[in-house]
Amino acid sequence: MEEESSTGATAQQLPSNLLKYDVDPSEGWQIEENDHPIEEVRLTVNPTDNPNLPVLTFRTWLLGVSSCVLLSFTNTFFGYRTNQLGVGSVCIQIISLPIGRFLAASLPEKNIRLPFTKWSFSLNPGPFSIKEHCLISIFAGTGAGSPLGVAILTIIHAFYHRGINLMAAFLLVQTTQLLGYGLAGIFRKYLVDSPYMWWPGNLVQVSLFKALNQKEKRKKGTLTRLQFFLTVFIASFAYYAVPGFLFPAISTISVLCLVYKKSVTMQQIGSGLHGLGIASFGLDWSTVAGFLGSPFASPASAIINTMISFFLIIYVVLPLGYWTNTYKAKHFPLISANLFDSSGQIYNTTRIINANSFTLNIHEEERYGRMNLSLSFALVYALSFASLTASFTHVALHNGKDIWKMWQNTKEYGEEKVDDVHMRLMKRNYEPVPQWWFYLLLFLVIGLSIFTCEGFNGQLQLPWWGVLFAAGIALLFTLPIGVILATTNQGNGINVITEYIVGLILPGKPLANVAFKAYGTISMGSALYLLSDLNLGHYMKIPPKAMFISQLAGTIINSSVSFAAAWLLLNSITHICDPSKLPPGSPWTCPGYDVFYNASIIWGLVGPMRMFGKLGHYSALNIFFLVGIVLPIPFWFLSKAFPRYKWLKYIHIPLLLSGGSGVPPIHAVNYTMWGAVGIFFNYYIYRRHKNWWARHTYVMSAALDAGVAFMGVLIFFALQLNKNVGINWWGGVADDYCPLASCPTAPGVMAYLCDVCSIGCWGSFHGSTHLLCITIE
Repeated sequence: MEEESSTGATAQQLPSNLLKYDVDPSEGWQIEENDHPIEEVRLTVNPTDNPNLPVLTFRTWLLGVSSCVLLSFTNTFFGYRTNQLGVGSVCIQIISLPIGRFLAASLPEKNIRLPFTKWSFSLNPGPFSIKEHCLISIFAGTGAGSPLGVAILTIIHAFYHRGINLMAAFLLVQTTQLLGYGLAGIFRKYLVDSPYMWWPGNLVQVSLFKALNQKEKRKKGTLTRLQFFLTVFIASFAYYAVPGFLFPAISTISVLCLVYKKSVTMQQIGSGLHGLGIASFGLDWSTVAGFLGSPFASPASAIINTMISFFLIIYVVLPLGYWTNTYKAKHFPLISANLFDSSGQIYNTTRIINANSFTLNIHEEERYGRMNLSLSFALVYALSFASLTASFTHVALHNGKDIWKMWQNTKEYGEEKVDDVHMRLMKRNYEPVPQWWFYLLLFLVIGLSIFTCEGFNGQLQLPWWGVLFAAGIALLFTLPIGVILATTNQGNGINVITEYIVGLILPGKPLANVAFKAYGTISMGSALYLLSDLNLGHYMKIPPKAMFISQLAGTIINSSVSFAAAWLLLNSITHICDPSKLPPGSPWTCPGYDVFYNASIIWGLVGPMRMFGKLGHYSALNIFFLVGIVLPIPFWFLSKAFPRYKWLKYIHIPLLLSGGSGVPPIHAVNYTMWGAVGIFFNYYIYRRHKNWWARHTYVMSAALDAGVAFMGVLIFFALQLNKNVGINWWGGVADDYCPLASCPTAPGVMAYLCDVCSIGCWGSFHGSTHLLCITIE
């Protein structure tokens, strides 16, 4: 029987350009006119579906749960080590395919009835399908990250050396991860159902699924997508042995540092890791995609906005502020995320803590002096303030009308004519997730969250209204940040604003601060993660209920396994996270959790009033909140007043403010390499060789990521598991040999290893561990 398209035409009567998808209507395949409004989606996602394919099967549960447990334990385990190793879901995405096909070939076709129910399932419902493969990858993706609740548990145990109730800790990890599911239900209509919310990053996943699963006839002189993927994957896998082990120095090559070995100024300008990164480059895919993600997943307009932002911030604002000594910038490194005292030394935070109450010792802080930031770190906070408020204005101006129209349409799929090809297929073949599922989960998790914070003798310091307030902040920011993420693949976090707000309301309570941050930041993050996966399921035609069940089950498993792994390590390794007490060479130094602890000191213990308020050095930075609100308005008016200048509508103020503000911790070389690769492929290749771009770009992105991931795992387990083994030669160090780039340049400031300075510097004291560097202006 022939399937009809939405226009009433049979599959045989469809235009010839639709027959290229090589599907058989007699097997249940449906083909629609590919009229999606976004060209990248039209070129990547097939306008087809087969509702008869198996989805949530025994194989899906077996491989999905196993991979989620494996990644949850592995990533939590490595998160405590000096050499952290993050294993992503792309590894499972590749490995699960041959295992799934093996199970399909070997498992018996036997029906199993669940005890005390009428439900049954087949051990082997037929060939392993692309939809099963997608759901397994979604399961694995939920285990790829360690929950923020684990970080709170860690600083309580390992840094504050306080106990916490076992059940309170478990509920904290679970509730912080689950709170965002209700938010996803509220906003899925706007961020998933709308075809203009196209989530560019998901196109990489779609391309990889197609390359691995679809049969394709190879034309003479060309490669199929799978052959192309395997070719690039093998090359990436083999090559990463060079920057990953044999020659790590090629990850960042800073030419100016190699030429000017005794000049602080030139190394500040040239260092790709600690400076401005001029003439610095890297021959390593992890340098390109390690911090900012694959550049192939971002549209050219977003890349260009981000790079303009980077150039303005790093090459104009930062040098101008540093060399005019704004905020005593020359007393500190040009780029650093550390805290400093007035003499330019690392701030001794333990000196200002009341040991018994874990509150701020105000008298000691006033005697010691206020905390200071490097100018680059101060800019990170200032631009974070501006980009958050700019997100509201930008979305209201550019997307307000569309959002309002969708808001008025309250039904699941709407009463209006739906023109999106993928929405038509989803609406025709599958039932949506009832809205009350999301609301019920939201109310249950909020109740558990309040119980977690108010119960157990108030160990977390956060009152019940703090939980509701944090959820309200997440509700406020999910839509504007989601719109930006869904259209540019670049999004802002709200950790700064949550820390700021609760720091003003509850100063001197570091645990309340991090708990509030977790409920506010992670609930929004998990909502956006779920929405992104719902969009991926939309493209892959996964039944929405199967998506919801898989994502919810994966999140609960990830939270449980991560909690168990963290609790085991914290209670079995003596002096974990304390390098001063650990044996020499011990890997359990917890560098990431140390940063999280310092944030609890800045925002929770000291508080924003003594940092960014009238009692701190950086109160002027609050003006950036107003700058963010106002700045998108004139550019929006210009785009409306001069519609013939189409480039005006691509000016994205939130990206211009936040795109280049990741330095630190992102390095300059990461930005320059990411931008160069992204513009070349997503602008030049996309315009000049669109067919090649559509066929290969996203597949190449996934292959490069997978090759680096697999070789990274192999190197770690084979050579670096017990100790950091490397080749002892000049290129065997992952450094750009710019030691002077982090030197302060103010006269009389003492800094470690800064015994050689720029021209005109004299007076180094070589007899101590701290060397005095005096610069003559």
